[in-house]
Amino acid sequence: MLQFEFSDKIGGRLHRRQWLCCGALGGLAALTCQTLGSEKSRAKRGFGKAKSVLLLYASGGQSHIDMWDPKPRAADQIRGQFSSISTSVPGVSFTEHMPQIAKIADRWTVVRSMSHKDLDHGSAGYLALTGRYYPRLSSNPPVRPTDYPTMGAVLQRLRRSGRFPYDAIHLNGPLLSPIEIGIGQNGGFLGRKVEPLVIGEIGRQPIAISGLSTQPQLPTVRLKRRLSLKSALDGFEQRLAKNQRATELNIQYKQALQMLGSARCRKAFDMSEESPQTRDQYGRNRTGQACLLARRLVQAEVPFVNVFLSHTIRGQDVFPGVTDQYGWDTHNDIFVALQKHLLPRFDQAVTALILDLEKRGLLDQTLVICMGEFGRAPQVKKERSFAGNLPGRKHWAEVYSIAMAGAGIKRGTVIGKSDRLGGSPLTKPFGPWDVVATIFHSLGINPAAHFRDELDRPFPVSIGKPMLAVYGP
Repeated sequence: MLQFEFSDKIGGRLHRRQWLCCGALGGLAALTCQTLGSEKSRAKRGFGKAKSVLLLYASGGQSHIDMWDPKPRAADQIRGQFSSISTSVPGVSFTEHMPQIAKIADRWTVVRSMSHKDLDHGSAGYLALTGRYYPRLSSNPPVRPTDYPTMGAVLQRLRRSGRFPYDAIHLNGPLLSPIEIGIGQNGGFLGRKVEPLVIGEIGRQPIAISGLSTQPQLPTVRLKRRLSLKSALDGFEQRLAKNQRATELNIQYKQALQMLGSARCRKAFDMSEESPQTRDQYGRNRTGQACLLARRLVQAEVPFVNVFLSHTIRGQDVFPGVTDQYGWDTHNDIFVALQKHLLPRFDQAVTALILDLEKRGLLDQTLVICMGEFGRAPQVKKERSFAGNLPGRKHWAEVYSIAMAGAGIKRGTVIGKSDRLGGSPLTKPFGPWDVVATIFHSLGINPAAHFRDELDRPFPVSIGKPMLAVYGP
């Protein structure tokens, strides 16, 4: 209760003006409490909802107009060759070549107003995976030890869950952009010890990591003895502590020992535990089997799993007839590449993943994000500098789409809007930095908090803000 003291009383009563003052202050206090409470409630929306984050990264840049944000009323050179179809959400359409995803659109929120200023795969991929612009926009630089760390590395620096030897795992990687390893995937200035575990092609062997199968002749006790002997021998070399390469190898030895000594870890990577029917549902290809292993890692409570839906942005230049080599960098021949190679397995694998997570009760605790580094241009046009006989779409970052599901995300919703040509956002845009903030927010980590490097310098977890609009009430 508000209490006031006045020195001028008349007959033991307050003046009328004083009563009005009390009433106004009381009302203001109530309004302030209500506003602060409302803001606090909004800030908590989605916070800590996810035990795991599953990032489906479409390297090369998906065409938003030919997938998530079709423009059926635009001219042919904008609309493209594909028709749009209705989804399970009234009034929302996707491309005709995502029929299965269209049926589960009521599980997704599609954000159609993503935007940034970078137009090349290397630096734009760096932006997507770190939430920071590269110092030189629209470039393809080599990996450097001074790079900003990828999201999974920051997560491992901030918090070790203890539930799994690694808190961050990249599948179907490392991503080639186009033939060299792209920037933004490693520990950067935080070093090798916090880098995500990287696993390449999945499905060629029962255990996803070669050498992780149980060896009866080499129990955990003997492994530990071998590591102790190695440490003792290393101790005789005084220069070892100054040898960065040797230090990094020691870290890798310890991590490998953890994995070999963990039955739970070996079980997570054992794809032979999946029935042939389940493996078929995801698709017997690199995309499908990577998504299936991602679900297994979510089951094992790995906090961050990044699936590169394609391991290269543009492998079709070297292997034009091999679907497993296709990336999403679809310049010329875009409609053939999408219809024949990319969209069928994307539609199958992603649908199987969402339904499988939901069936196992994991979707509510898993934030799933499907995105690339940018979209594709509104105008369909042939480019002289690229192979192919038919026109396509060039890089476009002014506006593009991403899709999100699970862990408190609204179901069956579209956030944001692009213009009638799919070239610019009509509503407030979001950036990759906001996606990064949302990922940490969903894991219960304040994006405005800081982590520290080896020199004890503080760095903000994210420079963006959580996308609270994507969360349900």
